[in-house]
Formats: sequence, structure tokens, C-alpha cells
Amino acid sequence: MKHISTPFLTLAFFFLLSIALSACSSNEWEIQAVPTDVAVVAALDDFPDQALVRDILVPEESQLLLPQSVRPCCAFGFDQKVALGSLPIPFFRLANTVELDDIGAHAFDAGIFSYQKSAPDSGKSSEHNGMLYTLKGGFIDLAHVRDTADNTVALFYQIKPKLGQAQSISLPFEIGHRTIEISAFEVDHLSAGQRWELAAALAARLAFSMAEAHEISQWHGYRSFAPWTEAVSAYSLEDLYSNMLGAKIALAIITNNLALNRQQYNYHMTAWLHGTLSWLQPLSTEQTNAFFSAVDRDWWNSDEPLPHKFVVLKRHYKLGMQQAPFLVSQAQAQSSGLWDKLAKFFEKPIEPQHLSLTGEMFGINFDEVAIQHVTVDEAFRASFEHIPAHLWVNGFSHTQFVEIAKYDAVVDYGLLQEYLSENTRLTHQALPPDEIAAEHQKEVYQPINQSILNE
Repeated sequence: MKHISTPFLTLAFFFLLSIALSACSSNEWEIQAVPTDVAVVAALDDFPDQALVRDILVPEESQLLLPQSVRPCCAFGFDQKVALGSLPIPFFRLANTVELDDIGAHAFDAGIFSYQKSAPDSGKSSEHNGMLYTLKGGFIDLAHVRDTADNTVALFYQIKPKLGQAQSISLPFEIGHRTIEISAFEVDHLSAGQRWELAAALAARLAFSMAEAHEISQWHGYRSFAPWTEAVSAYSLEDLYSNMLGAKIALAIITNNLALNRQQYNYHMTAWLHGTLSWLQPLSTEQTNAFFSAVDRDWWNSDEPLPHKFVVLKRHYKLGMQQAPFLVSQAQAQSSGLWDKLAKFFEKPIEPQHLSLTGEMFGINFDEVAIQHVTVDEAFRASFEHIPAHLWVNGFSHTQFVEIAKYDAVVDYGLLQEYLSENTRLTHQALPPDEIAAEHQKEVYQPINQSILNE
């Protein structure tokens, strides 16, 4: 049996398409941060005021183009079967999982392929994206981490040169035209450091809202490759946590002024990604696969081939600026038949790493000054018929994403109940939509031993 350790959209029968889409990105940048007179005077002082020295301008010509496509992500699970239409592809499996030391150098706007140095004195390598399980953060999809990090940096260099001014930022088309509309707001009372911090935080928040929009778009029929439905990936339980992780990493890189050109950003994103995942305590490929197996037929269904919607059984509809990881429980591990392999991870307690992004800074409410607006193209309008028209018919903003996700959850609940009634071998218990978020919030995380990672 052949095992391919690549995202599922890069299957062999998509090879020619992949070549066409994989041209190297020309989205280069080299930022010249220009000092103001205030910064120059401060720098020449006998005792420079470092806050004033940071009073620099990012010219408008420094604005980056936003990445126009997302990296192929992985459907939840491993060693997955694949079908083309109704025909299964025999002797073919997608491995999906990766080792931390094999994830490769980061490449801004990489698309499907990349070939980058991870550090100035290193050789080149390609991004190797996939899924890995971490003890503090659950399952992580690296494509989602990298995409949101890239969008955060690109949005920062769109926002910072015009911070406080009204502007419109065009986003890539998914189920309709998307823009970010920023209204004018007062920033003259802020220091140079505060303005930099504000632009970075706003960029991270908006980049995460782009990820939320992508989950909605996938549910409502968006496809990056027309013959291949992405419904299986919509609201997948690891997606938003992975996206927020990317926003947080990029925010740290921008805050440390480590993204003044494309290569510098790639170097530091490579280092920060590796360091962050290391801190979250990643498992080996074999161990990640064991954790996937522990939730097979509960969180996902290895019997179905991709891209069947119910390869994924458990989904995450709780959009918003606080995200918690889904960790495999001790009860799931004990009942999986793999307890001999997993027991060592449940010997001592460990704290799950919850994530959040701020929605307000220096008295400025982000939702009042920056709105992502999405229109619904004619081809996708039928997929919104279960949602009250006033929420979407004239387009909708990111402030309505939570409500739209709730209506999508209602539909999924009905479909999943019907599917489970016909597939009684599955152990998943479908929760009514109003209980889904509550169940995640009250989940008790079982103790995990941190000392056995290097065994």
C-alpha cells in the first residue's frame, strides 16, 4: 500500500494542476522604515529617548499584496482513503502527519510548493505541511498556521502606512467579493511604539477573521479546485486554533521588528514556528497517528474516503477571539485499544494552552473601526437558504460570522444524526447545536506526563 505524506489536494491525479499553480511567488518586499525628525533629534541626543527613536514611518509604497491562495490543508485524520467521484482509488492512502523536525523552512505566500532557506547559513528546503499532535495544543494543521501568519504580516503593511486613515483593503474572492473597510480614527495621541503595536494587533485580528470567513466559505461551497469539495474541512475542530496560533506567532514577529523584508520574515517565522510547536510539546508521527486512532469513529471516520463530508464527525463552530484546543481525553485513549502506547501521556497533569486575540487597544474598539465585508455571489446563494435573509442577502460582516456558523451547525446536526443512524458502528454522539460550544468549554483535560517526550 502506498502512503503519501502530503496534503490531500496534491494527489497524483492533480499533479499537472499543481505545477500550473506552483509558480514561485513574486510577492517580495524590502521595507525602508524612514525616521521622522523627532526620531533623528532623539537619536542625536546625549541620552536618547528610545520611545522617540522608534518614531518611524512605513511608506505607503511598502504595502504588500495579500497572498491570493491558501496552502492545501489536511483533512482531519491519517492514512485516509481517497475517492474520485464515486470511485475509490485502490491501494492509496494519505498519511497527513508530520514530524516537527521535518516541517521545513517557511515561505511567505508559498502556495503549494516552496524552496527556501531556514537561516542564512543553511541549505534550502521546502515547506512540509501536515498535522501533528501537541500535548498542550491538540492537533495542529501547519497550513492553517502559516496562512494566517502570512496574512497578518501582509495586513500589517497595508494598515501601518495609513494607520488612523480611512481605507479599503481588497481580499481574495471566495464565495463573493471581500473587503476590509477601515474608518478614520484618532492616533495622534499615541506614541510611535503604541501605533506600531496597534497596527500589529489590528492586523492579527483581521487575519484571523479571514480564517473564520474561510471556514464559512468552505461550508457554503467554496472550492479552491472545482472538482474537489471542501465540505469535509469546513469547521474542522483543529482549524481555528491553528489559525489563531499563526496570528499570534506573526504578531510576535512584527512586535520584535523581524519582518522588514521577505527573507528576514521567512527566517524568523521558521524559527518561531519551530520554537512555538516545541513549547506546545509535539509528538512523533507514530504517536500522532496513535492519537488519531484513539478518536477514530468518534471525531473522524477512517472508513469513509476523502472528500466525503463525514470523514470528519466532530466539528468546531465556536468562532471568536478565544480559542481552546481539543485534547484527546484519557477515557478515549483507554477505550481505543491503544492504551499500552498512550498511557504514559496521562500520568501527570498538563495545562492546555488557550489562545485569545484582543479586540480593543488604547480605547479603540477594532469592530467599530475595521469591518470585513463579504458578499454572496449568485452561485452560492442557495447554500444560505437556511439562514434568515437579513443576515446575508445584502452581504454580511465578520460581526455576523458567529450567527451564520450557528445556523450551519443546525444543518450539520441533522445530517450527522441521519448519517449516524445508518452507520451504527460509529461511536460519535451528535450534540444539539446549542450544546456544542458548551461541551467544548466544560471539557475536562486529562493529565499528561511531560517527561516522556524524548523517549
